[in-house]
Amino acid sequence: MAERSDGPFWRVKSLEAMSPAEWESLCDGCGRCCLLKLEDDDTGEIHHTDVGCTLLDTHTCRCRDYRNRAKRVPDCVRLTPEAVRTIPWLPPTCAYRLVREGRDLPAWHPLKTGRRASVHEAGISVRGRVAGNEEEFAEEELVERIVAWPDEAA
Repeated sequence: MAERSDGPFWRVKSLEAMSPAEWESLCDGCGRCCLLKLEDDDTGEIHHTDVGCTLLDTHTCRCRDYRNRAKRVPDCVRLTPEAVRTIPWLPPTCAYRLVREGRDLPAWHPLKTGRRASVHEAGISVRGRVAGNEEEFAEEELVERIVAWPDEAA
């Protein structure tokens, strides 16, 4: 994406050109990326579940220990511009994905509304849709928790 100077930063900067504060503010706080995912061994297809990471606060839809998440959850994925280009399971509403695709943020995004609650009010977040955190389920139960809604745009 060519750098421009007219418009909000997410429309004029590439993911690589963003400051750390701009990068972090792109996250809408939906919590969809913090749902456990299962990969089909035969097809490689990724399936979302309605089970949250052990650190997912299911009310705020944010990480309970963001700063130390990689230490506490070793398979936690750290989003980087490279990761955003290669991760196939980012939700269709994900701002990182939208910017990568050259698209604008939706009207409900907190950067547009100025309010963190707008992601919940729009029904995009995982609030009220998570069955529980991962420690509440046995591994063999996760296949029963596969859901389609995290892959839906709205």
